[in-house]
Amino acid sequence: MARRLPPHAELDPSGIRTYPLAERPSKVHVGTLQPPYRPGGSFRAFVESLPRFLQAEDLRAVAEAVARAHREERVVLLGLGAHNIKVGLQPLYADLMARGLVSAVALNGAGIVHDLELALAGHTSEDVAAQLRQGRFGMARETGEWVSGVIRRARDRGVGLGFAVGEAIWEEGLPHREASLLAAAYRHGVTATVHVAVGTDIVHMHPGCDGAALGETSLRDFRRFAALVAELEGGVYLNVGSAVVLPEVFLKALTLARNLGREVTHLTTANLDFVRHYRPSVNVVGRPTGGGGRGYHLTGPHEILVPLLFGWVLELLED
Repeated sequence: MARRLPPHAELDPSGIRTYPLAERPSKVHVGTLQPPYRPGGSFRAFVESLPRFLQAEDLRAVAEAVARAHREERVVLLGLGAHNIKVGLQPLYADLMARGLVSAVALNGAGIVHDLELALAGHTSEDVAAQLRQGRFGMARETGEWVSGVIRRARDRGVGLGFAVGEAIWEEGLPHREASLLAAAYRHGVTATVHVAVGTDIVHMHPGCDGAALGETSLRDFRRFAALVAELEGGVYLNVGSAVVLPEVFLKALTLARNLGREVTHLTTANLDFVRHYRPSVNVVGRPTGGGGRGYHLTGPHEILVPLLFGWVLELLED
């Protein structure tokens, strides 16, 4: 039977033991406080004004890891959800490719849809709720036909899906090809891979979609991606906005590399997204770095967080 206490009993604190504040370890010190940013200052001054705590400090750590990997000619690998394209980050990524800062980019299947539509039509991202009510969601003719055709030709040529899409966008001279992330990768000789989950992308609803070609070209890209992951010792992997597919692909690629005897232990990983999801937390930040690396969460909108991170990387590389 549970012990019963007297009604309205209070604990008398008069006998507590105290100690001098000077003896207590503390996490915050006046020496870590930064002067505020002043109008008219530089970008470097703005970043240096950020408090030396929590994600501001993690932002610095990830930027330093990317800059260090670049200086040491290590792999800097980006896993990009399609939202990166929908918020206009492809010019930034193209610039990073041109500078040689990015070794490779990996996209999910939705990435090629939005990348193609921007290059072909100059616009993308439909109103799903409105289109779904009429059964019109994902039914744009040109998108389904063009992507399906590229996938079939890629299978016949023995090339990967990411390379094939970038090459086709550029070499076919699509009207807005300069806006394409994959075309930028093709132009700058940066490896681009696409990792498809069957049934997740609008092109899979179209009659021209060839499942065998889709699987073969995406599997070929997985093996190319795994070869890059096998070179990640001392490098950096950033998962930007993929909640499920790319974290799973990264974990399997890392497992394959380690199983084949490749040393991939001391690496930096980071998950950048506007909310924290389970799979990036364990498959990108936690499990891969448990033996000697370091993983970070940077939480915030991509359209702010990614330019901030790489702006600081470029500043560091000027030193």
